[in-house]
Amino acid sequence: MDSRSLRSKASEETLISLLHLDPSPIETPPADTDKELPPLPEDTLEDSVSSLKSTSSAPGLSGSGHGTIFYLTRIQKFSSYLVPIFTSIHLANTSIIPLVARSIVASETYLLQSREIYQTTLTEPLLVALPIVAHIASGIALRFARRSQNLQRYGGNTPGMYALYRAQTGKTSRTTTYNSTGSAARIWPPLSYISASGYAFAVFLAAHVGVNRALPLQVEGDSSNIGLAFVAHGFARHPTLSWLAYTGLLLVGCGHMVWGAAKWLGYAPTATGRSGSGSKVIDKKTTQRRRRIWWGLHAATLGAFAVWAAGGLGIVAREGLTTGWVGKLYDNLFDKIPLC
Repeated sequence: MDSRSLRSKASEETLISLLHLDPSPIETPPADTDKELPPLPEDTLEDSVSSLKSTSSAPGLSGSGHGTIFYLTRIQKFSSYLVPIFTSIHLANTSIIPLVARSIVASETYLLQSREIYQTTLTEPLLVALPIVAHIASGIALRFARRSQNLQRYGGNTPGMYALYRAQTGKTSRTTTYNSTGSAARIWPPLSYISASGYAFAVFLAAHVGVNRALPLQVEGDSSNIGLAFVAHGFARHPTLSWLAYTGLLLVGCGHMVWGAAKWLGYAPTATGRSGSGSKVIDKKTTQRRRRIWWGLHAATLGAFAVWAAGGLGIVAREGLTTGWVGKLYDNLFDKIPLC
């Protein structure tokens, strides 16, 4: 054993002796070191609610203040409520009545009578022109408004674009390269089948209105002589163009109206396809239900097309040329069309 350990000294006799201190209160730290306590949960909840209300007033979000997207969506929805009035009358005159009568001569009388309902100075803008123009214009404005909203939220070439890209496509790979073209394409809202068919339907409808309504008013100053015989005359003179135009008009139009009505009623399974897009996990029962609705809407579209085409393409399109001075009038009108 070490001899030095046997000669230990008391702590009072060491070089650094312990000091005996009298008890005293702890001094208050200076003011510059004070820190505020974190907020209570109730205060945090109130702050989050207030911030949520402030962001709800942004364009397109519902809340205390309605934005542009809110009103444009309702204009697009409620304007479509008046279209079925004209569509049902037009379907009866151009398809159902010719199909039952088996002749356009007997059907022209009903067509002329129904024009007193939807082709007057008051009813034509109210039931036909204004709802269709409002529906198309609000749909186009909605795309620009949603694009502007995406730019405000995510920016053009910023890291926030990854969140938007993942939400739209469901892809989680961070190896995606962002360039100006790709980011500009993804900043636009996704183009659903309903929207795509709506733009195509607008083109076919504009051509149909231009030939059957605007052209006679411009050339003859009146469209009272335009009826089912004029359509049959066009099929006889220009069969290929007429078949393509009217088949596209009926097929795209029926699809857009059936799927659009299902969307407003909440029956459309998804706006981008049968199974949708994204990374959400959907159970088998929900997938099967959506698939049945998806096929059911396609069947309803084909059924509506078949009903309209049975009389329109099956009877009216096969009537042939119109002779006499009325036939010459029709020839003069078709000569004014550049594609004819």
